[in-house]
Amino acid sequence: MKLALPTALALACLAAPAFAQTTPAPAPAPTTAAATAKFTLDTPIATIAADAKGKTVLDTDLPGTTTHPMYESFKGMSLRQVQAFAPDKLTDERLKKVETDLAAIK
Repeated sequence: MKLALPTALALACLAAPAFAQTTPAPAPAPTTAAATAKFTLDTPIATIAADAKGKTVLDTDLPGTTTHPMYESFKGMSLRQVQAFAPDKLTDERLKKVETDLAAIK
């Protein structure tokens, strides 16, 4: 028992350098058009609609989105997430148009 504390302290001193390792810096984010866009298809719909230009894109490309009776239920979701529930309304082609128009917003 008398040796337990000194042994534990000695082991802690030997192990300290192993715990002192630094984490490497994260890699820089890719600079693609989607990464630099103000809004993407992964942005919550409410965030897009809160911006005047973003709301215009939604109203033009996806009429009725912000006035839909269930808007409160899906406004926290992204367009990609909502597409899973309405693939016939939010086709890949329509979302590509929205994505292009959202990317044009600065």
